[in-house]
Amino acid sequence: QVQLVESGGGLVQAGGSLRLSCAASGRTFSYYHMAWFRQAPGKEREFVAVISWSGNTIYYTDSVKGRFTISRDNSKNTVYLQMNSLKPEDTAVYYCAAAKTDRPMSQRAVEYAYWGQGTQVTVSS
Repeated sequence: QVQLVESGGGLVQAGGSLRLSCAASGRTFSYYHMAWFRQAPGKEREFVAVISWSGNTIYYTDSVKGRFTISRDNSKNTVYLQMNSLKPEDTAVYYCAAAKTDRPMSQRAVEYAYWGQGTQVTVSS
């Protein structure tokens, strides 16, 4: 079992920045690929970014490339999402998720067994 707790959400103006954190507890953090997803009102949950257990492999959805950066610190059991140049369309609840490394890295939510409670990000125009 892995417990995930997100923090760092809030209200920001368009063009601003936020840094989300996801603290993990329970099983060894480095056994898991870590991802960020988001869900806007009335929309399905969508993939944002994923980072391998080592941090060496990273994927982003096209809409955030060049603006968002995912990273992890295995010594602190924490994964981060640095979000720059935020746009109103980035408004959503952001969730971190964990998948064991015996599975391939995925952009599909169903591949992730563990989820945080989410943190709200609101970008005003």
